[in-house]
Amino acid sequence: MTVKENFELAKKSYAKWGVRVDDVIETLKNVPISIHCWQGDDVGGFEVNKQELSGGIDVTGNYPGKATTPEELRSDLEKALSLIPGKHRVNLHAIYAETNGEVVERDQLEPKHFENWVKWAKENGLGLDYNPTLFSHPKATDGLTLSHPNEEIREFWINHCIGSRKISEYFGKVLGTPALTNIWIPDGYKDTPSDRLTPRKRLKESLDKIFAVKTDEKYNMDAVESKLFGIGSEAYVVGSHEFYLNYAMKNNKLCLLDTGHYHPTETVSNKISSMLLFSEKVALHVSRPVRWDSDHVVILDDELKEIALEIVRNDALNRVIIGLDFFDASINRVAAWTIGTRNMIKALLYAMLVPNEYLKQLQEGGNFTERLVLMEEFKTYPFGAVWDYYCEIMGVPVKESWLEEVKAYEHEVLLKR
Repeated sequence: MTVKENFELAKKSYAKWGVRVDDVIETLKNVPISIHCWQGDDVGGFEVNKQELSGGIDVTGNYPGKATTPEELRSDLEKALSLIPGKHRVNLHAIYAETNGEVVERDQLEPKHFENWVKWAKENGLGLDYNPTLFSHPKATDGLTLSHPNEEIREFWINHCIGSRKISEYFGKVLGTPALTNIWIPDGYKDTPSDRLTPRKRLKESLDKIFAVKTDEKYNMDAVESKLFGIGSEAYVVGSHEFYLNYAMKNNKLCLLDTGHYHPTETVSNKISSMLLFSEKVALHVSRPVRWDSDHVVILDDELKEIALEIVRNDALNRVIIGLDFFDASINRVAAWTIGTRNMIKALLYAMLVPNEYLKQLQEGGNFTERLVLMEEFKTYPFGAVWDYYCEIMGVPVKESWLEEVKAYEHEVLLKR
């Protein structure tokens, strides 16, 4: 049977439960995923005075073909995007600035250092998001930045974050879609601290200074991201979930939830509904922790499906900003982007094909038997046939056939680097 024929049969199965598959597909077309650029070069960036990776971040593997120039990275992103259905966004870090061989300190970065990225994004119909880079730098070698006891170091990072928000505002103005500026810091201590409060006071004061400089919310959205622990900050992280949740709520900022930044028994999917009750928007970094915040490539596992279900069943596709954050240097990097992003979109499609409103009615009516039966049976409904059809009409490879394109690109481009 053809992809179209399988789709028509699947559509009939879903129609019995009131799921309008054609409408689902039209909705899915307009859901952007913010794809992180740093998978393509192992979080290296293009600074002239490049530093060793630090801040509790580690990338393992030595697969050939890593991007070493902005042109190579953009080329690799284009290849991945050609294999992913839909129109999406690209998420940059400050270290991906292009300074034409000039050493430009991070607190001196300006929109002009990202003109090539903006031009490329406009040509490809992409939005851009942005992160100040508060790691891999001499002023972050002791693991402290915005909470540092040294005022000069704090001011350096404060100015970097202020400049980053202006760069995002520029992205939003030129591209016509607001950019998300996400602040994450590695600050913490390896061993049990004697004072947890003072570093958090300094972090709060630093953030207050950063956000005292206003940007236009039509073009720039501000988010803060917590972490549970990191390499070198196992005992204490200044920017904990509780700290940033309270700060975001009090100061009308977005709280960004990274799926790898919580205790292994916690799930971000279980947090989304609570966040939506009190926040207009919520931001996500979707990753895959394996025993710790290991940033594995996103797979279509139960938690990814549950995250998507929470977004869809709560009618929050326009309220949850979905970004990805993983990096694997042990496999083909273009394939990593493609696997992770296609899986995020697959999870959203899966969630849209569930009769969510009927399942809610069953729960409210106390009919837990039928609820459980349907939730389990829908796991094997022909969602794959709808996914294949979606890929076909969006002009990207169906099923695993995209791997052949990646293999050819590896042979023709990556292995010649």
